[in-house]
Amino acid sequence: METRRLGDIRHFFRALHPTHLCLGGEEQSIVVQAMCAGRHHRMANARDTRKRHSALLALFACVLSVCTLPTHGAYAAGRQGDSQSLYQQGETALREGDLARAEAAFHQVVMIDSQSAGAYSNLGVIAMRKQSWAKALEYLKKAEQLAPHVAGVRLNIGLAYFKQGDFRHAVGPLGSVLHDQPDSLQARYLLGLCYFFVERFSDSVQTLEPLWPHESSNMNFLYVLAAGAYRAGQNRLEERALARLVEVGQGTPEFHLLLGKARLTKTDYDGALQEFRRAAEANPNLPFVHFNLGLALMNKRDFQAARDEFLKDIAIEPDVASNYDQLGTVYSHLEDADNAEKCFREAIKRDSHLASPHFGLAKMMQGQGKYSQALSELDIAEQLLPSDHHIHFVRSRVLLKLGRNQEAKKESTLAAKILAERNTPIVDDNQSVPSPELIAEPK
Repeated sequence: METRRLGDIRHFFRALHPTHLCLGGEEQSIVVQAMCAGRHHRMANARDTRKRHSALLALFACVLSVCTLPTHGAYAAGRQGDSQSLYQQGETALREGDLARAEAAFHQVVMIDSQSAGAYSNLGVIAMRKQSWAKALEYLKKAEQLAPHVAGVRLNIGLAYFKQGDFRHAVGPLGSVLHDQPDSLQARYLLGLCYFFVERFSDSVQTLEPLWPHESSNMNFLYVLAAGAYRAGQNRLEERALARLVEVGQGTPEFHLLLGKARLTKTDYDGALQEFRRAAEANPNLPFVHFNLGLALMNKRDFQAARDEFLKDIAIEPDVASNYDQLGTVYSHLEDADNAEKCFREAIKRDSHLASPHFGLAKMMQGQGKYSQALSELDIAEQLLPSDHHIHFVRSRVLLKLGRNQEAKKESTLAAKILAERNTPIVDDNQSVPSPELIAEPK
């Protein structure tokens, strides 16, 4: 084991803070995200975003449960037979991946049998595969009402919340599944991650540690376990997870990517670039290696080179909102307002729960003297991330420009209060390291 590298990773864990992100894409695996405090990047972490990184971060295959339940209701034999036949057709279509045919069949089932929990559950699964989260939760909660004792339905509800980055709401259903099914690896992993993201570190470690026999060769599991153990004050477990992480990851492109992020967190931008380039040389198509190269280059204020790296990552992962968000920031620095606005709006299009592109738009509009439009974007950003002091501070400045002095004073006071209540020391905002790849899903 290289003591130097172990020390670098340990430093990374001591700097990181869990953040709230959302997921999207295929429902094949769940991975982890960490963040550091900071202005625009902190918001990019805090709800960001939702998809990503297969190789480094395939924590755990997390396949959606297809809850097959019998139909219910007192119907004439003919109608009941029609319902069962349609249900079987829907199941077949769902297994074959024909979502349109499956959806049509299950809709017909619920028209015949409004008490079919299985049909509602499968409609929820279909909506999840389409990333229609609100519709998925609507169907799944209806299924839960009809079949409250079916753990698979509650698991899907928790997974739907998880994929939106709503970890607090995911805890309840996932916890109930694990209570009923203590051997459910999927529920345990998801619940452990949720605890981590809502900063319940002792609960996270207690939930995740039993997965060691299954996941101790998984770098992301080890990464999150070590980080959570440090936050929970469990130093022995932290050291064990760190040592295993270095043992497992040594020399791989994924490990160089992780080590680069550790150096980036330490503001060792040259060292980070070196590690990211090692990863890129070994695997130029590694998702998010170019994203992280872009971050390092941004911190070195080489915005043109950063732009090129974000564009490379977009070519690999075209649906990741973070790429467009960071690219918008780069274009802002390059004083290319048109492309900056275009990128911020692309980020919002791909992730409506992401606060940072709204904040980026607001800053642009503030600089252009468009204070009413800036306030509208800040209002959205505040709704998405009410605990970020930067949003409240900029809102106070914009409100002053609009002559709304009392409101501006309240915003300024709130920003100061949030800063005073922070549990971590204030650091240079440029030390923030967005990590969307750590809460990703392989294609």
